Amino acid sequence: MFSLSLALRPAARSALKQTARLAVTSGTARNFHASLRRRSPGDGGLSNILSGGTAPAVQVKAIAQNGIQLADGLLLSSACIFLDGKVFLWNVPETLWNGWKPAHFEIFETVVPRPEILLIGTGERVEMLPPALRQYLTKAGVQVDVMNTRNACSTYNLLAEEGRRVAAALLPITARRWEGAPPA
Repeated sequence: MFSLSLALRPAARSALKQTARLAVTSGTARNFHASLRRRSPGDGGLSNILSGGTAPAVQVKAIAQNGIQLADGLLLSSACIFLDGKVFLWNVPETLWNGWKPAHFEIFETVVPRPEILLIGTGERVEMLPPALRQYLTKAGVQVDVMNTRNACSTYNLLAEEGRRVAAALLPITARRWEGAPPA
């Protein structure tokens, strides 16, 4: 059986800083709008990270051929999952849907609470999800919407800003694996 720990790894800043050194040029990147969450009056714009509340949503700032840039400046150059305010590197086959198994999506069956909707960004073009994988996710109680990665990032920002339980499984515009990944 495919191990979840091999498929997903939390995006540790120290490991990704080397990747983040790649510069996104303004000519090739497309910036996304994301407004800040409104806070209650009197809190000074601060949030208590120890309060046990929901984690702040991951926000995409731009997407380019070399990766997805988050609002905090981190550049993700390979496939990733945004889930519950966290970013996971996603170890998937380089060829879209060839060799993909339900095990590549088992995190969405494991996590509680499950996301209301999963946005799957398939790279430059929309490539529909195979029926077996769609059935697996539907049986797990996750609504799936497949689109290209640019639209998936924009939709993710909008739904996360609305406070929805949204997750995104995103493939880069240009297919590439993350360095040091075990075989998918």
